[in-house]
Amino acid sequence: MNNLLSIHTIRFILLILLQVLLFSNINFLGYINPYVYLLFIVLYPVKNNRILFLFLSFSLGLIIDVFMDSGGINATAALVAAFVRPAVLKFSFGAVYEHQALKFSNIDFGQKLTYISILTFIHHFIYFLFEIFNISKILFVLQNTLFSGIFTIILCILITTIFSTKSK
Repeated sequence: MNNLLSIHTIRFILLILLQVLLFSNINFLGYINPYVYLLFIVLYPVKNNRILFLFLSFSLGLIIDVFMDSGGINATAALVAAFVRPAVLKFSFGAVYEHQALKFSNIDFGQKLTYISILTFIHHFIYFLFEIFNISKILFVLQNTLFSGIFTIILCILITTIFSTKSK
């Protein structure tokens, strides 16, 4: 249990540092930014306390907001992503999620891509909707969601593939 707690604590801190120091400064083509802190929400264990998970996700987004001076947008988007995560898990993994026998390193690539993509696009849509906060600019919101989402998905898949331990 201590080892598991330390892994999630290190992941929490490392993703905050990577997001604030590295990924927030990319600004590819002027408006495309990856939000890899979403990996904490993606990789958080299924069996753990849901209230704690929602609190940690909100805290993660709030800490990112403090460093990036974004006024609570990341906290809102992270909380929404954490809240809809069980439905996305059920959609992506079906019976495996129902029995809570889900181990992220043992699932096939298609299910992993579906899960990360849905969660990323939900997070990004909420993020850019609140950032722009103008319904007449919905096409701009969708454009930012699509392109930043694709960039984030590619980076998340690369990071999870590089750092995963395949156990048979």
